[in-house]
Amino acid sequence: MAMTSVNNGVNVQALLDAREALKGAPAAAKFTWRASCKWQNGTYSKTNVESFFGLGQEQQHKTGSSFDADHPEVFASEDRGITPIEYVLVGLASCLTAGVAAVAQNRGVQLRSVESKLEGTMDIRGILGMDSDVRNGYDDIKVTFKIDADASKKDIEALVAQSQKRSAVYDVITNPVNVTVEVV
Repeated sequence: MAMTSVNNGVNVQALLDAREALKGAPAAAKFTWRASCKWQNGTYSKTNVESFFGLGQEQQHKTGSSFDADHPEVFASEDRGITPIEYVLVGLASCLTAGVAAVAQNRGVQLRSVESKLEGTMDIRGILGMDSDVRNGYDDIKVTFKIDADASKKDIEALVAQSQKRSAVYDVITNPVNVTVEVV
């Protein structure tokens, strides 16, 4: 593929420079991401994200973000935010879509548009405690991309495959993660 001047809004050189710098300082590559959630009422909660640890020190986001979560009215709730399980889809969609842009930039592929649609199916009898053999989470997640780019279908499929390969959220969803829950 011929390298042409493309601009997908991703500073690939900065990412490559960071990767090179971290080769000599692997401890700086250890990041801790944080979220702080406070129950509001009923099934409604508000989660804030403001800071994280990385590159060997505390870091602040330019602006903090707040996320409302609730359950829909069909669950006798007030529907003041998306459900926590929908946030999983938001994270996966955002991570894979950003990855497509980064990989395209690195490979010299000009994007015109990238859309991803996600659907997660689940049987809620598990979370309702109706059947202990039914899992509480998704049974299946389907991701569908619609990408318009200066590339062949095969090259676009390769962008998506590389994004999937490097996606932190895809990894978290598809591989076991140690989760410790404690009460203080």
